[in-house]
Amino acid sequence: MKKIQFSLLIATFSIIFVTQAQSDFSSPYSLFGLGEENVNYFGGYSALGNTGIASKNLFSINKANPASIASIASNTFLYELGLNGTYSDKKTLNSSQNNLDFNISHLAMAFQVKNYWKVNFGLVPYSKVSYEINLKTPVEGSVEYLNSTVTGSGGINEVFFGNGFNLSKNLSVGVELSALFGNISEEQLLNIGTYSATITDSKNYFGLGLTAGLQYSINNIIGKETTFGATLNLPTSLNGTEDETGTKSFTGSDVISILDETDIDINDFELPLKVGFGISSIINKSLTVNVDYKKNYWSNTNNSNNIYKNQEIYGVGFEYKPSKSIATVWNKLKYRVGANYNSGNLILSKQKIDNYAFSLGVGIPLSKSIYSSMININYSYGKEGTLNNQLIQDNYHKISINLSLLGNWFKKATIF
Repeated sequence: MKKIQFSLLIATFSIIFVTQAQSDFSSPYSLFGLGEENVNYFGGYSALGNTGIASKNLFSINKANPASIASIASNTFLYELGLNGTYSDKKTLNSSQNNLDFNISHLAMAFQVKNYWKVNFGLVPYSKVSYEINLKTPVEGSVEYLNSTVTGSGGINEVFFGNGFNLSKNLSVGVELSALFGNISEEQLLNIGTYSATITDSKNYFGLGLTAGLQYSINNIIGKETTFGATLNLPTSLNGTEDETGTKSFTGSDVISILDETDIDINDFELPLKVGFGISSIINKSLTVNVDYKKNYWSNTNNSNNIYKNQEIYGVGFEYKPSKSIATVWNKLKYRVGANYNSGNLILSKQKIDNYAFSLGVGIPLSKSIYSSMININYSYGKEGTLNNQLIQDNYHKISINLSLLGNWFKKATIF
């Protein structure tokens, strides 16, 4: 009972922290659609080039493929908690801006239901919106200027529930149900002389998603063991409603309401069909190699503005663990390196908004035992966007700390 209460306390604290944490994150590309999609990889997978479709791990949760949940160790209870910190340098041809963003990237738990059936559930931020646009326009026939400021905030959250099943020694399958929900707000402030007006637009979204996956392992093909993985995210629609409010005022006068409408039906936002394929090969006792490929069919959605294109993502990662006979914490460190290319799903001013990233990481066990909790420290450097055609390029440094906690909750106590 104490362990259950402790778990609920951690979950409650983390959810409150997720919803209340503040930062000065800002991205002009979050103006479009649901905002910038968060890239959330658990454990050490973000240091492995954001791969993991074919990876299996006894003591860590892998959300890249719901089938991988079937591989967690029996009689264990796993916690995953992730923290992200990102320093970004955004540039145009004429200016630059620095931002620091800090947030909780995920909270998840996993455990065994039956020997062949494992489950996980958790909360992750799906997307984030934060931008500010300032314009100053001369008014024709006047010496006045129209000053306008547009700010956006909010995002979409995802609650997921996954199930993994071992169908045979080599084959596992999985299915994950997710609920997507959140609010995206935009406020426009207009000012000219003594007159000012404020218009606020708030959109609320909700939808359900379904992901299926499989993993199949074969011995002695590329290395000691090679696993092939595949995932399929079915297309889904997020139902939306909109609230609009507006006020105006003159200097020294009262504020007057000019707009107040709620629960306006708006067009659904469509998420595309997504497919992914991966290979993970344990070359020997020390080296593991992951390779992933994903494609998201944004061009088949009916989202407005015709700015979306099909998105391709490539990732490769290497994990090295020294093979030592002496069981010490330092001999059990896991070293990781990876690279990732994301073609992006936007075309603006005839330019694709793509992303390159290179990553390093280390996994630090918290004990000498093979059944050990672990701290994963990951660093990545990347570039998003371009300076061409008056667009913005973002060079960023990202550090993530993921805590994988392992508990043996389901073992019977021995009575002497």
